[in-house]
This record gives sequence, C-alpha cells and structure tokens, in this order.
Amino acid sequence: MYHFFVEPGQVHDNYVEILGGDVNHMKNVLRMKPGEEIIISDGFGHEYSCNVSELTEDSVRAEILERRGVSVELPSRLVLFQCLPKGDKMELIVQKAVELGASAVVPVASRRCVVKLDAKKADNKVKRWQAIAESAAKQSGRALIPTVEPVMDFASALKAMKQFDKGLIPYECADEILEDGQTRVSAMDQTRALLSTIERGQTVGILIGPEGGLEKSEVAAAMEAGIHPITLGKRILRTETAGLCILSVLMFQLEV
Repeated sequence: MYHFFVEPGQVHDNYVEILGGDVNHMKNVLRMKPGEEIIISDGFGHEYSCNVSELTEDSVRAEILERRGVSVELPSRLVLFQCLPKGDKMELIVQKAVELGASAVVPVASRRCVVKLDAKKADNKVKRWQAIAESAAKQSGRALIPTVEPVMDFASALKAMKQFDKGLIPYECADEILEDGQTRVSAMDQTRALLSTIERGQTVGILIGPEGGLEKSEVAAAMEAGIHPITLGKRILRTETAGLCILSVLMFQLEV
C-alpha cells in the first residue's frame, strides 16, 4: 500500500488533502484512481488509512477510514553527523540511516574531506538528500520524515553536538585512547560499557569521519567538547559503513 506524508494542517475532520509533488506522482506515475486505499502520516505520530476520492489538477482528496497513533519511531533521538564522502556515497548513507531510525543527518565538512561544496552546490545536494530521506521514510514506514540539515563546518558540528545527552565518535585509533594497561580494560569493553548507559529518551549525536579519517587534532577537539571516542572492532570500516554500524547497534539496544 502506498504511503504519503502531509502537514498536520492538511488533515481535516473526515478527509486529508494531498498537495505538492505527490499529486503529480499519484496521478501520472502511479496512475491512481478514486477508490484506491493509501496510508497517510502527518509527521507527528498519527497515521490515517484513507480512500482516494478525488484527483484534481493540484490536489488529491482522500477520505479517512481509520485514524491511529503509531509507535514505529525509536524512543531516542539519534542524529548522524556525517563528514562529506566522495561520489554518491552520501545518498546511500542518508537512505540507510533513515531506515535504521535516525532522526536527522547532518553533513559535515572536515579537513580531510575530498569533496568541497560551494553554497549553491551544497544547497542542491541537501535538497537531493532530503528527497532521498523522504523516499526512505515512506519505504520503511516511518511516522516522520527525518531532516537532512545544511552542511556544517567541523567546529559548528562540535558545538551542535554539545547539546546532546551523549556524543559518540567511532575512531580507528580508539584503542590508543581507551585501553588501560593497568586494569586490562579493552577499548571494546569500554565501548560496550558506554553504550549500555544510553537510555531511552536521550539524544545521541554520532560523528563519522570522511574517507581519510579525522585528524588527531579534530578528535582531540571532539573529546574536549565532551564527545566520547569508541571502537567498532578490530576491522577498519569505510565511512559509509561506520555510521550504519553504530546506528544498527543503538537501534537494537533502544528498540521497544
């Protein structure tokens, strides 16, 4: 069954009015006709089973058959701060992050990012990534559309992450920082202990470096900002894998 998102103001007592780009998609791509059943979400945890009743040039009217609250969202807000990768990797990252329950994705420009975007290119990229987030939200049955924020510089990303209950930075050299030879507590044990303290209802920011990794000075700055370095194991993960790995772990841990 097809799934669409609307603003709360488009939901009326007995019907929902669909506007914008979805109208053309429903009429000319999906070839929908009156009587077809669809699912509509308002982005605030409410879902509606509807029957399409009228298709006009600039709107679609759908009669409400059933209203219900939905609880498909994770009980914590997870935000992925992803340093800009090469090529179209960001499209994959956004798509899969949305499927795994991320509330937002923040593109970050760090020193070793190969990709350099001017304001116009960055704006166009963010629009493209937001469209991918919306499509992934529909496909995975999310109750809201996660946002893709404008590109941030590294310092701004650290400042934003200070507002979160927990900040995490998967780092390939975490062993050098975390391991304690005297107590024989491994980096993995410390990572497990830290992740176990994350509770439902908390906000969590996850900072992932680019292909070339983060510079040591950037990691040091992140730690000074209260962000915790963690390890994801003995294997070095690609930038498009690392964020999805930790999101998967947190999803499994927090899912109700």
